[in-house]
Amino acid sequence: MRLTYIATVLIWALSFSVRADYIGDVIKIADGDSVTILDFHKVQHKVRLVGIDAPERKQPFGKRSKQSLSNLVYRKMVTVKSNKRDQYGRELGKILINGVDVNLEQIRRGMAWHYKGYKYDLSVSDRRTYAEAERKARMMRYGLWIDSAPLPPWIWRKLKRKH
Repeated sequence: MRLTYIATVLIWALSFSVRADYIGDVIKIADGDSVTILDFHKVQHKVRLVGIDAPERKQPFGKRSKQSLSNLVYRKMVTVKSNKRDQYGRELGKILINGVDVNLEQIRRGMAWHYKGYKYDLSVSDRRTYAEAERKARMMRYGLWIDSAPLPPWIWRKLKRKH
């Protein structure tokens, strides 16, 4: 009984961790912070861009954020750096295209917030860089920051659940 329990816990824990650096083609854009990638082995990976949170599709700038991400990566070869899964089974990953951090680019364009809720999923350097990029995008009023007080998606989702 005890061995079965330990095995079950171990399998469960492993299902939430992933150690992956791979290259693939972006075949689908779900929204401004989620994509599907097809790797060289023809395996599909659902990837949630770590360290950012983009407006939901029905929020102001939701469609523009998705289009921004699409312009950056759709049908392009990218490198994914991932070591964890979220509660929905998606890989939490940093996406690079020609060495450019796509997650960071979404923040710079004002198409996503630096998501501090899971700040420890990022390196200290990335946390600082993402925070500074958001500060500059706010100051320059890029993208969603044209609004003086845009509603963050984590609050928008919480309000939607209540109704």
